Amino acid sequence: MALQQTDVFGIMRSDLERVDARVEKAATIDYPLASGLVLDIVKAGGKRLRPLMLLLAGRGYTYDLDRLVTAAAGIELLHTASLIHDDTLDRADTRRGKPTLNSRIGSGAVIMIGDFLFAQSAILAAATGSTRVVSIFASSLGDICDGQLREMIDAHQTGLTRESYEKRIYGKTASLFAGSAEMGAVIGEAPETHIQALRQYGSDVGMAFQIIDDILDLTQESDGIGKPAGNDLRQGTVTLPVMLYARQLDPDGREKRALDAAIKGETEDRAAMDDVVRAIRTSSAIDESFEAARVFTEQAKQRIELVPDQSSRDMLAEIADLAIRRVS
Repeated sequence: MALQQTDVFGIMRSDLERVDARVEKAATIDYPLASGLVLDIVKAGGKRLRPLMLLLAGRGYTYDLDRLVTAAAGIELLHTASLIHDDTLDRADTRRGKPTLNSRIGSGAVIMIGDFLFAQSAILAAATGSTRVVSIFASSLGDICDGQLREMIDAHQTGLTRESYEKRIYGKTASLFAGSAEMGAVIGEAPETHIQALRQYGSDVGMAFQIIDDILDLTQESDGIGKPAGNDLRQGTVTLPVMLYARQLDPDGREKRALDAAIKGETEDRAAMDDVVRAIRTSSAIDESFEAARVFTEQAKQRIELVPDQSSRDMLAEIADLAIRRVS
């Protein structure tokens, strides 16, 4: 039986606190105003799922805590830097329920702060002393950029395929989950077959996590997700629920024309956009998307059956379940 969510974070609390301390130290900038803004963003972080996954992937084998904490802090800084750049590109005003950096200071300074955090995260990856960890880190960064580029290129495009969507969310989200689990297993000196299985586990969890994010973007109000509700569609980003909803419509019908107009950014009337969002959230596309996330979650749990440590395996399974538990 998997542990409860509170047990996972309770058991790992002291180790995660060490990660937080390392993150805050690395994120400190020698300019009081900028340092305060960056630390606000870092401290407003979410559940630290990627660092937690990295720690647990190593805990199942050789628990070299100092090196695992260093790598986990690097992963969290990489994730934070990518969010800062993402918010700047999207011109987002809020993140995790708080104002974004680009809503408070100029975009040029924001980009430089993001670059600083990217550099600090790379320094931490190198500090593990593992060339393979550095290689995974670099590949993850490349995948994140690829996912972001795909999102920009695909924006406002109708007729996108499920394959293109999954490639995009793998790069933007799942790749860093995959890299986190792989790094932990490498530092923990797991057998190669286990390292690859844990990488696939991380990828599956990340895919489920992003699909649930895409569902929540349409079904929750802004205070529940820390960013404006329906933000993706309003920016022309076609997510899985939107894609599945489009398939249900008459290609020549009024609903399809309204959806296409929303995707292309041709809907100037906010009420009309709200109608499209409402139609999607009340359609079967939401349940179908949830099922897709559930399948990824089940795959993830199957992949970790070879992890020898029972408690680590249970907690990794709990992280997978947490990805879809956010939809009540």
